[in-house]
Amino acid sequence: MGELFRSEEMTLAQLYLQSESAYCCVSELGEIGMVQFRDLNPDVNVFQRKFVNEVRRCEEMDRKLRDAQLTMSPATFEKLENELKEINTNQEALKKNFLELTELKHILRRTQQFFDEVNSTFNDATRFVAGVISRERIPTFERMLWRVCRGNVFLRQADIEDSLEDPATGDQVYKSVFIIFFQGDQLKTRVKKICEGFRASLYPCPETPQERKEMAAGVATRIDDLQMVLNQTEDHRQRVLQAAAKTVRVWFIKVRKMKAVYHTLNLCNIDVTQKCLIAEVWCPVSDMDSIQFALRRGTEKSGSTVPSILNRMQTKQTPPTFNKTNKFTSGFQNIVDAYGIGNYREMNPAPYTIITFPFLFAVMFGDLGHGVLMTCAALYLVLRESRLVAQKNDNEMFSMVFAGRYIILLMGVFSIYTGIIYNDCFSKSLNLFGSGWSVRPMFDPRVLQLDPAVRGVFNGPYPIGIDPIWNIATNKLTFLNSFKMKMSVILGVIHMLFGVSLSLFNHLYFKKPLNIYLGFIPEIVFMASLFGYLVILVFYKWLAYDAHTSRNAPSLLIAFINMFLFNYNDPTNQPLYRGQMVIQTLLVLIALACVPCMLIPNEIAPDLIWTGLPLPVLLCPCHRGVYTGCVFSLPPLLLQFNFGDVAVHQAIHTIEYCLGCISNTASYLRLWALSLAHAQLSEVLWTMVMHLGLSSRSFGGFVALSIIFGAFAVLTVCILLIMEGLSAFLHALRLHWVEFQNKFYVGQGFKFLPFTFESILEGRFED
Repeated sequence: MGELFRSEEMTLAQLYLQSESAYCCVSELGEIGMVQFRDLNPDVNVFQRKFVNEVRRCEEMDRKLRDAQLTMSPATFEKLENELKEINTNQEALKKNFLELTELKHILRRTQQFFDEVNSTFNDATRFVAGVISRERIPTFERMLWRVCRGNVFLRQADIEDSLEDPATGDQVYKSVFIIFFQGDQLKTRVKKICEGFRASLYPCPETPQERKEMAAGVATRIDDLQMVLNQTEDHRQRVLQAAAKTVRVWFIKVRKMKAVYHTLNLCNIDVTQKCLIAEVWCPVSDMDSIQFALRRGTEKSGSTVPSILNRMQTKQTPPTFNKTNKFTSGFQNIVDAYGIGNYREMNPAPYTIITFPFLFAVMFGDLGHGVLMTCAALYLVLRESRLVAQKNDNEMFSMVFAGRYIILLMGVFSIYTGIIYNDCFSKSLNLFGSGWSVRPMFDPRVLQLDPAVRGVFNGPYPIGIDPIWNIATNKLTFLNSFKMKMSVILGVIHMLFGVSLSLFNHLYFKKPLNIYLGFIPEIVFMASLFGYLVILVFYKWLAYDAHTSRNAPSLLIAFINMFLFNYNDPTNQPLYRGQMVIQTLLVLIALACVPCMLIPNEIAPDLIWTGLPLPVLLCPCHRGVYTGCVFSLPPLLLQFNFGDVAVHQAIHTIEYCLGCISNTASYLRLWALSLAHAQLSEVLWTMVMHLGLSSRSFGGFVALSIIFGAFAVLTVCILLIMEGLSAFLHALRLHWVEFQNKFYVGQGFKFLPFTFESILEGRFED
């Protein structure tokens, strides 16, 4: 049992990789993902490692692929990149030429109107410049012309209605046509400088109408020809990109794999001959054959005649922890790992969590109807998982729910079971087998005369679950509170005792006998003497009293308190059985006797235990051998033993455990509290919402019922399934982390992180 639920046995291995086959061998190891490379060059700067240039080339190629969103083989990619650069440069030049011609077309179209307005004002000495400027700069441009030229210019402008494309940025801009009339070379120089400062484009414009008309016709022809060339250029560019895009995913993956392999090779050492790379890896012992086969494949692919060598190494270093999982167990393992990565070969709580976690959740969430809805939702995710995985949804919330689909499925199935036990379906009970209670004999005078206890009222227990008659009983809440509270204590004590029992397998495996005698045995005796006894009292009370004698049953809570106070003269609470005082006194004394045993430090190195020295010598406060009372020859390891630190640590652990037994048992009462809260909230929702629609019998009531049922369904999903489900999930998580796992699980190890392409590429690409 201990070996079955422990992490994989790991070993440290040394690899001798020939230079010509090192890349292929590491690539094959990345495919199987079963080795974790150790950095053998921790003091070497990353820029001084052997394969730093290869890593840089891969990063540059990766950058180019991200920018261009295409890829080919390195040679093909370089050729394609140059071709695209040339296409883009030519296309930008063509677009710039097209913009200039378009602006000139608008200038020629507008200038005739400007000339007609100024012919009567200016003489033959009048000069002009025409151009195009951004529309938002017109007011500032006009003020600057007026101030610099002292009002000796005449500006006319008109907006271009259609937007124009900027060839550099691709943005749509709005511009205006302008023409400036002036006299003299001095003003001409000033006007051109102002136009240059405002980034206005100036174009030649003929003075005569005939010349302007001929130029306009030529510009229109050139625009048509240029538009055709632009269309052909864009079509060619799209064909090139589409051809390249067919392999974009493949080459993105190849480049990232190359970068990962070279980065891994930088972790290796190079021997003196410069022909062999030496690597150290952690790997599972069970996968040694697979690793050896991967190295053989890599050697064959590289064409090398010298095989790579794999040797196991002896080491005292703590190996990483590796727990093999599949799509079903990975979710439960993640729950455990969120608390802490287990120590190497420590008992793994995940296999037990597969059952206990959804069951404790269901105890708090138990409702047949809600469990069916949760199970159906989880079944949808499970049955369509291959299609949903292929879709690669980016929604973080959906991804988290999808990763825990098997957890949700088991939570739903267990909720159906506990819903049957509670006989609760959307806050209503199901009367499948007929109630075991009947009130008819209470109204029969003959029965009343014969038996004051009114025999025949109770005809036997309901076959499974709680009798539906309790749904209409006035003391329903009192009965359910008592039942669920005792059930919570029973489940909690069993759960904690099971956690303490698992610690025995850790002590046996790690060869710590002192932990068994001074740790496990006192701990389990302490808990069983007090809280195990309380569970026995609960079962005894259920069996010893029936419906007729239950009114005389003593209170277990008061009896348990009196047990610690040694108070057995309470007239309000009679004993449950004969000899109760003797047994309870003995159990309390046994529990108290366990405390000093737990206070003795037991976290002593196993090497000290097997020295054969007496226990008092091992526990004596010897510091660096300075203690005159010690007459034994102490081993060097014992001289490094700090008794004070260990004693304080053990005292804290003992106090925490003893007080924790009380607080942890009380913590399991959350099973009762949340179960009650869920049932009451479900009942309130039914009474305040669904009952209103069902009470109406008119045709309008049918419409109202449809609306109310929709509201009831939404509130059920949002509040009772999602919010209440999340609350029960978090409380079940806390019960496992704090109340269960701390009894045997340290969780201070470090995770096995193998070199695997799957984890490197996961989530990086989309179909």
